[in-house]
Parts: sequence; structure tokens; C-alpha cells
Amino acid sequence: MTLRVPLIARLGALVVGTTLFYAYVGQMVPQKQVLPPVEVEIKKDIGTTEMVKVGRELAEGKGLCFTCHTIGKKGMLRFPDLEGIASRARTREPGMSEVDYLAHSMYEPNAYVVPGFNPGMPVINKPPIGLTDDEILCVIAYLQTLGGTPTVTLQTKHRWNGGTPGGEAAAATGAPAAATTAPAAPAAGGEAPAGGAKP
Repeated sequence: MTLRVPLIARLGALVVGTTLFYAYVGQMVPQKQVLPPVEVEIKKDIGTTEMVKVGRELAEGKGLCFTCHTIGKKGMLRFPDLEGIASRARTREPGMSEVDYLAHSMYEPNAYVVPGFNPGMPVINKPPIGLTDDEILCVIAYLQTLGGTPTVTLQTKHRWNGGTPGGEAAAATGAPAAATTAPAAPAAGGEAPAGGAKP
């Protein structure tokens, strides 16, 4: 005599077993608590060295830079790698200073897109990221350390925070700033400092 388990009991056992299995697997996956970004207070009298520290915090936190960018990693990248960006920014576009170049890639990230990358970096001075002009200057100070020496201060002006085109470079050399406000034309085959844009 064979004992037959009713169909409803077999289905119930399958449902309970499957639920327990997925509950177990779900508990094995590491849980990461995501908190809102910590607001960074920027004092008006901070120097460049402190701006670099604040810029790194912003890049890792509120700015969400390392969600897509890497530093020194090769292979499949969502957006361009930032290693050595300061040295590339100095010579990327004729007539565009290093600071203007880095600022352009944050204020207008999709103006030019590096071959091999898709547009998609958000404009970081608008929601959802919403960095202030001072915060962006701090991020620029940090980016300048990646292959160069930081030169910006909170008083640094560029074409996107009320300065004139080439104003930062002109101020450093004593030369008059350029008279136009249009961004420089892209050079062929260049890569972006941030966000996949190549200003």
C-alpha cells in the first residue's frame, strides 16, 4: 500500500521551501545602509590644501563622482578614468585654462562626449546632486591633485561662476582674459576629465 501525499500538501511544501530558501539567500547578501550625504560646511577663509580635502569628501559623497568614475582603473569604464586628469586638462583645449576645462566638464558634462562613452553624467550644480559653486571649486582643487598641483581658491573665477573665459589662466600669467564666452571647439580623439564630456 502506497501513501499518496495530497496535491495541496505538495504545493504547500514547495511554497514554504522556496520561501525559506530565498529568505536564507537574502540574508547571505551583504546589506549596505545608504545615508543621505553629509553636508560639508565650507568656510570662506579656507585655503587650497583644505579645499582639496573637502573636494575629495564631496567627490566620494554628495557629488557621487566615484559612482561612475575611477582613478587608475582600466578596462570597462562607465565614464573616463580620472588618473592624471590635471596634466591632460592643462593642454586639452587651446585657450581654455585647466580650471575652465575641469569646470566645463561639470557644469556642461554632455557638451562633448568622448568616443567610446555614452552621454549621461548629470549637471552637478543642479538637482539631484546640486553642488554649489564653492563645492565645485573644491572638487576642482581635488582634481588638480590628480596629476598636478592645486591652484584654485574660493575666489577663483571661471566662465561658469561669473568669471571670463581664460580668466584663471590670464590671472596667473597677467595676460588679459579672452573676450569670447563660447567654449573652445573639441579636439579630435580627446577624453573627458569628468562625466564623459570633453569640453
